[in-house]
Amino acid sequence: MCGRFYRVDLSWADFASALDLWLPEGVDPPEGAYNMAPSHYAPIIRQAPEGEDAPRGKAQLVPAFWGLVPSWWKKPLSEKKFSTFNARAESAAEAPTFRGAFRHHHCLIPASGFYEWTGEKGHKQPFAISLRNRKWFCFAGLWDRAMIDGSEIDSFTILTVPANEMMGELHSRMPVILEPSDYEAWLDTENKNTSALLNPYPPEAMHYWKVSKVVGDVRAQGADLLAEVAAD
Repeated sequence: MCGRFYRVDLSWADFASALDLWLPEGVDPPEGAYNMAPSHYAPIIRQAPEGEDAPRGKAQLVPAFWGLVPSWWKKPLSEKKFSTFNARAESAAEAPTFRGAFRHHHCLIPASGFYEWTGEKGHKQPFAISLRNRKWFCFAGLWDRAMIDGSEIDSFTILTVPANEMMGELHSRMPVILEPSDYEAWLDTENKNTSALLNPYPPEAMHYWKVSKVVGDVRAQGADLLAEVAAD
């Protein structure tokens, strides 16, 4: 599961180091965000769809709503009662909510880490999880476009898999973290082998640490949320 994540400040050069990204002129990269939660907007990377300004097939960075709204959903968002901020990699290709996006709309979600909670209800301790030697990476995700109340909304979900040995100390599932060498392959929905990329990340390349319970407040932001604390 992945219900919160964060991303430090990144430059266009940071993004370009991993992907041939189309960049509109005069646009600054998105600022870092340290407590992204479902229903927030976050930048995703996708192949430009038909009708977009970016060259067809070129990767673009665009904002999207976290919590996938399938293209067939026509009611107001307030009536959507099912959770779609995560999708199980094992079943997304067949699940009615995600199968259209799985076939046609893959995306990458830039991140520097994520949060998980463990412990008894009312006394859960939050942890930040990241990669040991990487400033940023990308989750594997799906995006879709729906027409709600006469307006288009682009949205996304993060794919999850069973936890590796390290993450298993905190939760039974974890988000899919891709290697940079696999970014283009994941975005290519014509590639019929993309499911082979959806695996737990090697545990030895990850680490976690305790952070303040303040991170539980979705309004809390700032790099200080990542400061290591004793049991809070």
